[in-house]
Amino acid sequence: MATRPALLCFHRDPDRMRMLQKNGYKVLTAASSEEGLQLFDSQPVDAIVLEYSLARREGSMIASEIKQFRPSIPIVMLAEHAELPEIALESVDVFVSPSDPPYFLWAAVHFALNVSRVVNDQQQSAVNPIKPRKSRRLRGGKGRSAAQKTRTSTIDRTVQF
Repeated sequence: MATRPALLCFHRDPDRMRMLQKNGYKVLTAASSEEGLQLFDSQPVDAIVLEYSLARREGSMIASEIKQFRPSIPIVMLAEHAELPEIALESVDVFVSPSDPPYFLWAAVHFALNVSRVVNDQQQSAVNPIKPRKSRRLRGGKGRSAAQKTRTSTIDRTVQF
């Protein structure tokens, strides 16, 4: 990721997401699910930070909708308590409690982006495997002494180019 990763944050208090911006992320904020989904449709983003309790819809429903369109996008969910229904975490990659220190959110986003990149790279290489390159033997060239030619033939190596 040569440029700053872009995050779409669904949160009732967008000011709480400033810490992510201070740590090098481009942050787009939405205070409602409707506004956030419009931004998701119109802006390229690398990850989602999603508050579980939004005004009209639960975060798990929004996460599920987003994963239908882009299954590989990492989603970090913020929730007040760990006693969420199992279905709430099905479409989420990382869970963070807002009562955790602020750097937990940054660490969770960083982790989700890096794991997502590794998984995508692995999936890409499975789809388009790199063909092994031809092997070439290294041999002694013209103008070498008999001793050099003998040494080269005993060291004979195979190298991938």
